[in-house]
Amino acid sequence: MTCLLCDKSLDDQPTWQHFLGIQEDTSACPTCLVKFERIDQVIEDDRLDSVHSLYAYNEAAREYLHQFKFMQDVALAQIFSPSLRSVLNDSKKIVVPIPMHPINKRKRTFSQVDALLEAAKIPYQSLLEKTTESVMGEKSRSERLAMTELFRVTADIDSNEAIYVLVDDIYTTGTTLRHAAEALKQRGVHRVEAVTLFRPMREK
Repeated sequence: MTCLLCDKSLDDQPTWQHFLGIQEDTSACPTCLVKFERIDQVIEDDRLDSVHSLYAYNEAAREYLHQFKFMQDVALAQIFSPSLRSVLNDSKKIVVPIPMHPINKRKRTFSQVDALLEAAKIPYQSLLEKTTESVMGEKSRSERLAMTELFRVTADIDSNEAIYVLVDDIYTTGTTLRHAAEALKQRGVHRVEAVTLFRPMREK
């Protein structure tokens, strides 16, 4: 078996952690994984009850997302499966992926957030539909903040009292997640949290 990031052979010798069931199989080598900076940053605002970002958006993260999303290397969804399971493995919460607009999804051939969740074997509910083709990464900060409704709820809300967890690949200004949270709260949901794989770290 080879590392999905550098193609070097992975050391598949069993360890005592494997025998005890506390070490998960990995699809990337330690040399590649160490390039991703784990931050576990949690913030709150008026619409999102919490946002948990797992890794800093550094050079390794940029290269990963380019290869995964734009070069359509779907196998890379496996890289962060253990990390996502560690924060989303709660049967009491309803996981909701941030969707792509159908036209953009056809162009890319897959939804990166759905792929991440499926690779991690995390059950989810597709409750939202994106109403615009525009991509947040192509807009300025002021354009993002000025946008009107980005999502609509397309399925029944099973329980307004449940905690709904939005999942996206990257948190930038938070506009996307806030619009998604607002769409759910307008349907009566009381608490909306979010988990993102990456978040840019700004200098203080």
